[in-house]
Amino acid sequence: MGNAMQQTQPWFGLSRPDGPSISTQQWRHFVDQVITPVFPNGLSIVEAKGQWLGNNGERLSENSRGLLLIYPASKEKSQAIDLIRTRYRQLFAQEAVMRIDRPVCVAF
Repeated sequence: MGNAMQQTQPWFGLSRPDGPSISTQQWRHFVDQVITPVFPNGLSIVEAKGQWLGNNGERLSENSRGLLLIYPASKEKSQAIDLIRTRYRQLFAQEAVMRIDRPVCVAF
């Protein structure tokens, strides 16, 4: 059996409302400077293409990045993840950064 842990998946869109898409270099810098200090033991990055129905009824899509974060559940880590999401929204003019949380059992 494994250990009870928390899994969080934040999803970051790479398009901006007015301007160029977020570059690979900008994403990497954000990971290195903002995310890695909070999760120095490791994380996984997933490349994806998001799709949703806009308020105007038009189907929209954009390139995105997801993180797979596994950690011992704590209020401090949860708050740190919310700060990461807020920082990304501020830096890159994003409306939202989706967050998915679930308890998991992890063994190495």
